[in-house]
Amino acid sequence: MARISKKFLMILLYSILLFSLFSLNGCTGSKTSEKISPGNRDVILVTTTSTQDSGLLDYLLPIFEKETGYKVKVVAVGTGQALEMGKRGEADVLLTHAPAAEKELVDNKDVINYQLVMHNDFIVVGPSEDPAQVKNAVSVEAAFQEIAEKGVPFVSRGDDSGTHKKELSLWKAAGIDPKGKSWYIESGTGMGQTLLIANEKRAYTLTDRGTYLAYRDKIDLTIVREGDKGLLNIYHVMQVNPEKHPGKHINSDGAKAFVEFMISPRTQELIGKFGVDKYGMPLFFPDAQKGN
Repeated sequence: MARISKKFLMILLYSILLFSLFSLNGCTGSKTSEKISPGNRDVILVTTTSTQDSGLLDYLLPIFEKETGYKVKVVAVGTGQALEMGKRGEADVLLTHAPAAEKELVDNKDVINYQLVMHNDFIVVGPSEDPAQVKNAVSVEAAFQEIAEKGVPFVSRGDDSGTHKKELSLWKAAGIDPKGKSWYIESGTGMGQTLLIANEKRAYTLTDRGTYLAYRDKIDLTIVREGDKGLLNIYHVMQVNPEKHPGKHINSDGAKAFVEFMISPRTQELIGKFGVDKYGMPLFFPDAQKGN
């Protein structure tokens, strides 16, 4: 009788072991859980504040997360800082808008899978009375000269962002170094906060159109300069190269999935529609089909 009980116990334990192994193989799991290991679900996206302040990420990321099972952790900083984080391997994927600065990372192979996503444009906004007569200037460079000559307050982001880089290039083209001038205010903040400060100071500032439209109801600043050559604002998405950071856990699969999502025809269509219902025009224009 003791022998039978021992044999029965062994069979029972063996059955339990087989059932456990069967369950661990994922036979009852979902399709998404088979593709993505639990420790590889998070994707670190480092991007410019304009994509966050405009509301674009709030619009697109839930769709990406639902479709792929990944969870995106957003770090919104100036483009200069975003690119530095990419160089250091502190991100999985980047979404930025400073093509000249991005080229250095592409050439050094700090990033791979570099793809054109969209564009909007930079505009100069300021008080409706336009004290520096920016609207009447013959060029945007001449408009910056008028601001400097009249000493009208100008708020700069001062954060090495893509917008800040563009602004500095405009001052340089105008032959002016605004640093240290009493009328030149550096906020050191993102685009949304910079617009709020410019509104408080009754000052001019350079902004991307998308963030301005998103903040239009919060400020009393009007567009005083737009459409000039060189005010195009181009966004690219790119993966951080894992081969440059062998000791770090770069989520290449998640980054690749995000890049593919951003340039897919469906997402490009969504980008082209974003903002139309609220502002009567899109905040960004899809460009993936044009190539880099």
